[in-house]
Amino acid sequence: MIASTFCVASTNPSPKSLPFFPSPTLLVWSVVPLKGAVLVTPFLSHIMAVDGIFHVVRAFKDEEIEHVEGSIDPVRDLEIIHEELILKDLERVKNKIEGMKRAVSRGGDKALKQEYDIFCKCEKLLEEKKDIRSVKWPNTEVDIIISFQFLSAKSGVFLVNISKEEFLQQKNKWVGKIKEWVKNRDPNAKVIPFSAKVEAELAEMDAETREKYCTENKTRSMIPTIITTGYHALDLVHFFTAGSDEVRAWTVRRGALAPAAAGVIHTDFQRCFISAMVMAFADFKEKGSESAVKAAGKYKTQGKGYVVEDGDIMFFQHNAGGAGKKK
Repeated sequence: MIASTFCVASTNPSPKSLPFFPSPTLLVWSVVPLKGAVLVTPFLSHIMAVDGIFHVVRAFKDEEIEHVEGSIDPVRDLEIIHEELILKDLERVKNKIEGMKRAVSRGGDKALKQEYDIFCKCEKLLEEKKDIRSVKWPNTEVDIIISFQFLSAKSGVFLVNISKEEFLQQKNKWVGKIKEWVKNRDPNAKVIPFSAKVEAELAEMDAETREKYCTENKTRSMIPTIITTGYHALDLVHFFTAGSDEVRAWTVRRGALAPAAAGVIHTDFQRCFISAMVMAFADFKEKGSESAVKAAGKYKTQGKGYVVEDGDIMFFQHNAGGAGKKK
């Protein structure tokens, strides 16, 4: 039985975040950490390129499903995975430092010296078995860390797979211990108990049967929570565009300005950005129509300095290809 699996979201990294990917695609890998063996190199190479990691850990007993360590102890399993990720980062950092020493000692290259100093800071953290993301890095150093794709710099969400019975009763002896372990190492990370067995059963039901089952058992699927939590861990928000025939949702980093949001649709829209007409989804839902939002004075023209909010409905004006146009 797999002690831990990883689900990861991946696209292209942004140089100003640690980590950030604007439009995540869910990719999934799994690994069996054999007793006394390190995680396989190809697996670690795969997850170097991703921006977030779901750590899925087993916290249920089942005599028919063997555990590679011979017993159920999710905290131990998390320690195994955590140590392997730290060791892999440390190995790469040491190799990088060793390869830079001679050039740095000659002096004259300020950029190289800055990079060298950053790697030395990383080495110190990793030797103390601390994740690179455990400290706040200045923006001037984030670019270099991102480019090196450290495993311990990536956002993490911890999913605790418990039995069907424990999930329905909301009782499991390991969840509290896992939360304490996570709190001590990554205070901002979320821990989500779920049951793969329950999710599998719900997935086989039609909508009416599923709703009845959840009502009778006072439960619900955790998949929406898992998706939303992973999304927020990457610090992403949605905005919407709407036309006569379709509505589309787009993804940007929290804190993105209106021109950058326009650029997600098309790079020319960012380059030729004029303004954006913006209304909040909450206002649209409350008022019921675009005209009602306008009448309430909540449909506003925003310029280049506007920070996109989660749920914004946006209409961009630009002059790409000629006179001002809207999208």
